[in-house]
Amino acid sequence: MRFDVVTLFPDLFAPFLTQGITRRAYESGQVDVKLWNLRDHASARAEAGALAGPVVLFTPTGRRIDQALVREWAGGPGATLLCGRYEGIDQRVVDRHVDVELSLGDFVLSGGEIPALTLLDAVARLMPGVLGDEQSHLQDSFEQGLLDCPHYSRPEILATPEGELPVPPVLLSGHHKDIARWRREQSLALTARRRPDLIAAARAAGRLTKADEKFLANLDPGAL
Repeated sequence: MRFDVVTLFPDLFAPFLTQGITRRAYESGQVDVKLWNLRDHASARAEAGALAGPVVLFTPTGRRIDQALVREWAGGPGATLLCGRYEGIDQRVVDRHVDVELSLGDFVLSGGEIPALTLLDAVARLMPGVLGDEQSHLQDSFEQGLLDCPHYSRPEILATPEGELPVPPVLLSGHHKDIARWRREQSLALTARRRPDLIAAARAAGRLTKADEKFLANLDPGAL
């Protein structure tokens, strides 16, 4: 998979490509990133030959990036990421060369570099071997259409000025089915409180089990 990034500020990408867990994807070549300085390559598509995949422009008018879109890109050949700056990209260039428009959300950034970095990071972490555990990303928020459950680490009991805060006992029980159900119910409860639209979408898509629906029906309405 190859991503060609056309930007006025290629130096913004260098530290990102060599730090953190996702660097494994770039070092291994699973995600090959080529940086093109727009000042030096104003006609990058012609000068670089066959650039990667479709040309993507990051703009507030584009499709919002979500996990479903990331999964699509993670299974594809890559793309050319066009990072606009200042007043954006000349519409004639957009009309002639841009294949896909993407957005991070309903707000304005100074340029397309941050959305490009976001897409690269989200795609890279789905590559085999990047996270270590092949199944770990399946528990992430949005992978199953819900928000992720809370996570806990050591110590098992955290001393605070307000008192001791223990890890939920079920997580220390060793009963994998009980732990899995606890995580599912926590995910359902958090999603119902914060993003009821995701619950509705999961229900419409048939992703909720009878046990899920029973749990949701018994949630305290005052806690939502």
